Amino acid sequence: MGRIFEVRKATMFARWDRMAKQFTRIGKEIVIAVKASGPDSATNPALRRCYQNARSVGMPKDRVEAAIKRAMGKDTANYEEILYEGYAPHGVALLVETATDNHVRTVANVKSHFNKGGGAMGNTGSVSFQFKKVGSFKLPPAGLDMDELELELIDHGLDELGESTNDDGTEVLVLRCAFTNFGNLQKALEDKGITPLSAELEWIPTTTVPVTDEQAEDISKLIERLEQDEDVNKVFHNMG
Repeated sequence: MGRIFEVRKATMFARWDRMAKQFTRIGKEIVIAVKASGPDSATNPALRRCYQNARSVGMPKDRVEAAIKRAMGKDTANYEEILYEGYAPHGVALLVETATDNHVRTVANVKSHFNKGGGAMGNTGSVSFQFKKVGSFKLPPAGLDMDELELELIDHGLDELGESTNDDGTEVLVLRCAFTNFGNLQKALEDKGITPLSAELEWIPTTTVPVTDEQAEDISKLIERLEQDEDVNKVFHNMG
């Protein structure tokens, strides 16, 4: 155990529209979850995850409920989740997660961001082999014994447990599991009465590319461009 490696540092990105962007992302995730498995969070694990993430970013309850109602409407846009791949400057790999109701618009915009940011968009599979998809849970550390928690959850798919800090600098515990064990670990935490601060699916690099501070600034500018696009949910990198 110890400090856990994070691949998405808030200090790298513009903050001015972060909250609005998070609300929009979660709103889309709610629509996708409700259309897939219904509006009852008791039987819809993906929707429960949306509730947790909404709380973690301070999204008002009425906005969450409004998003659920919209998702149940016949005229609501159908969002498709698409993963784009490419390279930033200096050989750093990027994965760009999107949720869009117009994939033609989205692919054109993402390609434009790569080109203008000094990178290059790649084909499917050109970058993703350098990452693994994992489930990631952030917990408040108060009252939790890390050693005990690790022993209790290892049979439910826990692969990694460590300490980290949230965007606001507060200490958190980060739990990671294989993508296929996300539901098992989510249920195990629920059964223990532990409510995560957030529950996400992330892409973690299997190897990293070392960069200088100047190179990191170039890469961060491209990531910032991508993250400000309305169709982009998250950007992952293998910058060391």
